[in-house]
Amino acid sequence: MDAQQIQKLRKQFISTAMISFSSVMCFVVMMINVVNYFVTQRDIHWLLSKVIESQDEVEVNTQMPSEKPTIIEVFSPSYQRYVFYVIQYDDKGTEVSYRTNNESLYSRDYIRGYALLILKMNTSKGRFGLYYYQIEEKDGKVVLAMLDASAVIYNRTRMFYASMMISLVCFIITLCLTVILSNRVIEPEIENTKKQIQFITDVSHELKTPLAVIRSNAEMEEILQGENEWTQSTIRQVDRMVGLINNLVMITKSQEIENDSDTENVNVTDVVKQTAGEFIAMAQQQGKNIELQIEEDITLVIRESKVRQLTMILLDNAVKYCDEGGTIVVSLQKQGWRSKGIRLVVSNTYAEGKKVDYARFFDRFYRADQSRNIDTGGYGIGLSIAKHICTQSGGDIRVEWKNENISFICNLSK
Repeated sequence: MDAQQIQKLRKQFISTAMISFSSVMCFVVMMINVVNYFVTQRDIHWLLSKVIESQDEVEVNTQMPSEKPTIIEVFSPSYQRYVFYVIQYDDKGTEVSYRTNNESLYSRDYIRGYALLILKMNTSKGRFGLYYYQIEEKDGKVVLAMLDASAVIYNRTRMFYASMMISLVCFIITLCLTVILSNRVIEPEIENTKKQIQFITDVSHELKTPLAVIRSNAEMEEILQGENEWTQSTIRQVDRMVGLINNLVMITKSQEIENDSDTENVNVTDVVKQTAGEFIAMAQQQGKNIELQIEEDITLVIRESKVRQLTMILLDNAVKYCDEGGTIVVSLQKQGWRSKGIRLVVSNTYAEGKKVDYARFFDRFYRADQSRNIDTGGYGIGLSIAKHICTQSGGDIRVEWKNENISFICNLSK
């Protein structure tokens, strides 16, 4: 895993962690507010019923709350310090009696006006403005109990906003801590990756010298004693080793994080056309045909060498594995009229592709057909490099097989 993949994994971890944290916090906030709502609603309806039942008592709100209430007392219905009003009407709608536990809060005319509006609603219980009410018939009279729940309503709203703000603060703190700590956690991994890349580069250079000596010795032996199958086998294996080392160096270079200053506005159309033109003669010699379906004047801010290398890898792979007499199609187009990205597709006829494990195509050193790769000189590294190029360019690559055609679809955005 290279440094860029580690950073990508870190971002995915942060996103997953914050989504999980946000989900939990939303659930907690929702449950706190829901429980508070239902507990206060139960208190209100319980108190309204008690007020109506205790018509002979003028002061119902006489129970003082405990200085240190227990959890049972907190969630049990009790007389809280609400202001209530109880008005009785006869069968003709004339007021018979009026009582309250707080005469100084509102005038009787103000409360009577509210009561008449509530009676017109023709509902037995509910909420009107800041008042909860309950209506019952007793001994041929209509009893209306009103409860001033403004304190409860404001407390509910206050708790909702407070819990949301606390959740937001917790989210920001958690995000900052996750970013900082995750960055510290991956620093050793990134450092190890850099050391591995440097190690591969150093070893590659060290191996080239003895391999060159072995090849020279084999060639000298052919000059002195004549060519034979042993010297030819040695030279072929040395050449394969050199090619493998070059590919390892190439994939190591592709893993290095790009500097944005190295990018430029590249005419991708010209680059793909030029690169494809270099393979036309090779394909024709093998009885294969290359068709170009490329839109004109497609540009992208990217390193030109990356586009050229990606196109070469895909075309080289297509020419090697295209069926005899088959067709290779190179397609280039924009990704939507608003998008700044492009899509490069290289496809070729591949009749035997139905039973291939495409999920492993981009693994290093994976070769679907060992014997065929030996004949064609493949190392199973090219597609892995192509994947790195697409990832570094803010895109992706995938492979599809349909109607005896295999297609490599590359999306690039920078």
